[in-house]
Amino acid sequence: MLYKKKWPLLIFLIPGILFLVIFLYVPFVENIKNALYDMSVPVAMPGRAFRYVGAENFQKLFSDPMIRVALGNSVKMMFLTVIFEVGIAFVLAVLVSNIKKGQQFFRTVYFFPIVISATAIGLLFKLFYNYDSGMLNQILTALGFAKVKWLGESLAFIMVCIPTLWSYVGFYFVILLTGLSDIPEEVYEAASIDGCSKFKQVFYITMPMLRGVFCTCITLAVTGALKVFDLPWVIASQGAPYGLTHFMGTYMYQTTFELNDYGYGSAIAILIVILGVIVSKIVTKVARPDANM
Repeated sequence: MLYKKKWPLLIFLIPGILFLVIFLYVPFVENIKNALYDMSVPVAMPGRAFRYVGAENFQKLFSDPMIRVALGNSVKMMFLTVIFEVGIAFVLAVLVSNIKKGQQFFRTVYFFPIVISATAIGLLFKLFYNYDSGMLNQILTALGFAKVKWLGESLAFIMVCIPTLWSYVGFYFVILLTGLSDIPEEVYEAASIDGCSKFKQVFYITMPMLRGVFCTCITLAVTGALKVFDLPWVIASQGAPYGLTHFMGTYMYQTTFELNDYGYGSAIAILIVILGVIVSKIVTKVARPDANM
């Protein structure tokens, strides 16, 4: 055994446990408590006590039309993250893994968007989409086409999704590329000797052996889609136009910190947590390496 005495390990574990309790579990319990009260601005004036409303905030979730819009957009984002973020990252990882020289260059290039602040990326794309002086409309005008309202009702959701998906491709690219490096080269050599093409090797060797890595990436992607906030909020704040680009995270933020309805905002936060747990359990059940094929 590596450590004969276990008690010294507790000394190093206790700070981490305390950190989790203070900054995660205690606020979460307090959030559940807040969801049971009416904490809107008129009620939450100085000197006035919060009014206990029980499950009213949770009942409101079923009748709020904006929740349906936000939840629908978040579900769409889940599928888009799996298809585009994880999918494109896998294709790039396979291509780069077959490069012998310059692999580090591509690692850096594809991972670079993760290093940049999400706020900076959001502002950059917001400038691209600007109707009067944005780069995209300048290009269209130069080519003789009419300007496009990129953040209008018909295109806003797609335009918000593009930078959100693009910015995280590099994150999954690095994870998948690391997983590819753990596959023994002898497996591919044996497959080549048996006449298996590179294309078939991807389907019959690479993908099955990366199933555990795929499970991790998909779980992170779909749970991250539920709490996406920064990029959509910077590009189209308050779910503009008309709340059509709201996600669960952005709607929770607007409800809590702009509309000052802390009780209902807490209920939305709890819904996000519950959905995240359910979705992650489903993904793990379906995609885990020992699941039935």
